[in-house]
Amino acid sequence: MKFAYKFSNLLGAVYRQGNLSFSKDGNAVISPVGNRISIFDLKSNTSVTLPLSTAKNIACVGISPNGNFAIVVDEDGAALLVSLITRAILHHFHFHKPVNSIRFSPDGRKFVITKENVALLYHAPGKQRELNAFVLDKSYHGPYDETTCIDWTDDSKCFAVGSKDTSTWVFGAERWTNLTCYSLGGHKDVIVGCFFEKDSLDLYTVSQDGVLCIWESDTELDCLVLKNKPDKAKMPRQDEEEQEEEDEREEEAHEVIRGKTQKSKSEEKTKKVRYKHVSKHFFNKERDLNKLTAAAYHKPTRILVTGFASGIFHLHELPEVNLIHSLSISDQKIASVALNCSGDWIAFGCSGMGQLLVWEWQSESYVFKQQGHFNNLASLAYSPDGQYIATGGDDGKVKVWNTNSCLCFVTFTEHTSSVSNVAFTSTGLVVLSASLDGTVRAFDLHRYRNFRTFTSPRPAQFSSLAVDASGELVSAGAQDSFEIFLWSMQTGRLLEVLGGHEGPVSCLCFSPVQSILASSSWDGTIRLWDMMDSWQVKETLHLTADALSVVYRPDGQELAVATLNGEISFWNPNTAAQVGSVAGRHDLETGRKETDKVTAKHLSKAKCFTSLCYSADGESILSGGQSKFVCIYNVKEQMLLKKFEISCNLSFDAMEEFLDRRKMTEFGSLALVDEGAGDKDGVNISLPGVRRGDMSSRHFKPEIRVSSLRFSPTGRSWAATSTEGLLIYSLDGSLVFDPYDLDLDVTPASIRKQLRLQEWAAAIVLAFRLNETALKQEVLETVPHQQILVVCGTLPEVYVEKLLGFVATCLEKSAHLQFYMTWAESLLMLHGQKVKNRSGSILPTLQALQKSIHRHRDNLAKLCDFNLYNIRYAVALSKQRAMKRASEQEEKSQEDDDDDDDDDGQSEEMSQASLDDEEMIL
Repeated sequence: MKFAYKFSNLLGAVYRQGNLSFSKDGNAVISPVGNRISIFDLKSNTSVTLPLSTAKNIACVGISPNGNFAIVVDEDGAALLVSLITRAILHHFHFHKPVNSIRFSPDGRKFVITKENVALLYHAPGKQRELNAFVLDKSYHGPYDETTCIDWTDDSKCFAVGSKDTSTWVFGAERWTNLTCYSLGGHKDVIVGCFFEKDSLDLYTVSQDGVLCIWESDTELDCLVLKNKPDKAKMPRQDEEEQEEEDEREEEAHEVIRGKTQKSKSEEKTKKVRYKHVSKHFFNKERDLNKLTAAAYHKPTRILVTGFASGIFHLHELPEVNLIHSLSISDQKIASVALNCSGDWIAFGCSGMGQLLVWEWQSESYVFKQQGHFNNLASLAYSPDGQYIATGGDDGKVKVWNTNSCLCFVTFTEHTSSVSNVAFTSTGLVVLSASLDGTVRAFDLHRYRNFRTFTSPRPAQFSSLAVDASGELVSAGAQDSFEIFLWSMQTGRLLEVLGGHEGPVSCLCFSPVQSILASSSWDGTIRLWDMMDSWQVKETLHLTADALSVVYRPDGQELAVATLNGEISFWNPNTAAQVGSVAGRHDLETGRKETDKVTAKHLSKAKCFTSLCYSADGESILSGGQSKFVCIYNVKEQMLLKKFEISCNLSFDAMEEFLDRRKMTEFGSLALVDEGAGDKDGVNISLPGVRRGDMSSRHFKPEIRVSSLRFSPTGRSWAATSTEGLLIYSLDGSLVFDPYDLDLDVTPASIRKQLRLQEWAAAIVLAFRLNETALKQEVLETVPHQQILVVCGTLPEVYVEKLLGFVATCLEKSAHLQFYMTWAESLLMLHGQKVKNRSGSILPTLQALQKSIHRHRDNLAKLCDFNLYNIRYAVALSKQRAMKRASEQEEKSQEDDDDDDDDDGQSEEMSQASLDDEEMIL
């Protein structure tokens, strides 16, 4: 239960290769990242990676028109039918050859895939339950070279296929009398895109040399005539088994349509669909060799988007081919372009830089702009509240990611060489990074700037970094001069150079409770430096092999060291005595690379752990290295608890334990053969010591490895930087029955009975004994707001920590903010001293609570800042209205007084007149 971590998300990479797609509503981008699928919600600005993966990198993705299904195909042709609603795999299928493109028909009843020079039409999986989800309907042969792109007409009657042989073929989805297939030429280069006009057979074709051809059809879609099927002769009655066999044979047999160069006599009688070449347009200027690499067309608005190899895209209005605007968005080629349903947003994917951009062309602004590390990730660090993750890569960039939205919100590019380590200060407002360019830089997360740069007297390559608990001392270890440098954060001055190691310094770590620095080196020693006593060596721990990583337990009472012989040893830093060790070499289970002459079993003898991290409670340790596995060990029992396989992507090297015999020839492995193709798999002979393959080769397979590991301070998740990216594993939040102190009388009925009797404390205790999340939430939210303080005072001590942890979890998601804040405040006020005494075990709970409160405070602060002027305006308006009402009331009262005066005058005049009348009568 405690280690029920599951894959949660993939950060550090947003796009690798393949085609981009928009969701049905147009508010989310579906992007293939390696062998996984990431969905970026553009409205809520969040990212999520589906919990499924293919065997190799994804080549193309097809989304159904209703947005419920997706067909994901990898480089080998293995396909997955995925539900985008439940995020589950519904069906596996294999096309046996690499698939170039896939496209659903607009009515959602069929889909076309292109492989080699053939287009295959399948029945799309429907709502009815089917034994075989993919049923082949027709296969179309026509092009002589590989097919590249597909487009359907709006009524799903015909589709067009572009090819590398510079031709475009129009095929009928049914057996039309006047259109079976039609071939269009006119280009001199590979067809990149072919697009039908809305509700028409008119066609636009775009080729790689930047040429647009416009084709006009002489037939409307309504004029297509369906060919009559010949009636089958009635078969005599057969046995049921024979009938079933014949039905199966009929299902297996599909229609094959081949493009013909000559017409038959029967075809000459009927009038066929004909195309006329209307015009040709050139995107490139004269002598400009900018290749067109991607294209997309929006039929309702008639907008054509073309992306080029130089990173420029053009926006044209068809059929007049008027340029709306063009923009350069990258240094690398644009690999994929997609438009959403309304045609307002355009998504661009650049595989060379790992960029994903969404551009709103009407306002000429970015809706979404993300870029991952386009090289290996070297290190990561969690902020103290667990809200942010900082990563450093071999591309020299430092990126900070938000764990809630899973997106990067700031990138620092000041380093000129690869970043070897990153760290947060205790406040969480400063990120430090060490680089091989000889600098350690401090970045401010308020103003997003580099406010300190620490350098050494002589140029040195820094491979390790550590900052003390106060955030005042910054230390970095050099791998060429064997020295440790100490700087002051306040002044930026070099305080001391610590010498004594006889090999490169591999790792540094400050004690969480004392001013002691632990340094590990390739000379086989761990040195403990006292920061208070003139930076002298306090202890020297001698190891049996070179030390690669060192880490303190969160309470500072234990030290874990990973060595080159594959062992993890545990030391007491106070007595300098070894208290235990774990032999983890066999747990790594390394794979065999394609070029290795030695088996994986013998290779594992040279493998070791390169990264260690204690869990938040200090009871277990996370370890990873030159393998696809991450191991969790129990420190006390010194045994393996669980092993995680971080990747199953066979596109990486060293994934399989045994090499495929089909790749072995009498001359050796096929991986060593240079095929001479510049854009395909080429030579893969890596130089000694090169981790990422031979960079001079035409193509290389990166080796799978884990470079850094960190537990979240909340204890709910952990992160690993690997060849694939930044992987987040978190605890599964689904319903799991895990009672704490179960008894016969602990039932949901008895808990609700206590609630009816208003025995709040007893109901809470029973709910936590049964330990069901929904029931605990129901009990807590039933307690009256006024009774919270009384209930917290009568709770047993055992349940205080459990209730605090549950409140921290609920506070993260619930809308009852004040209610749960009152629970947290009452618990901490009444049981604060007892919690403080057990701070070591309860620390993850408190950090989770702090993270939730901090996030809510940020959201409310933004909301208040955003609404501040609106509130001021409303107040000013209400004051004006109040003044207006007051003035209106005064005017009314004055009018009433005037009316009263008039009435009084009239009454006096009437009375005077009546007196005069009386006198006259007398």
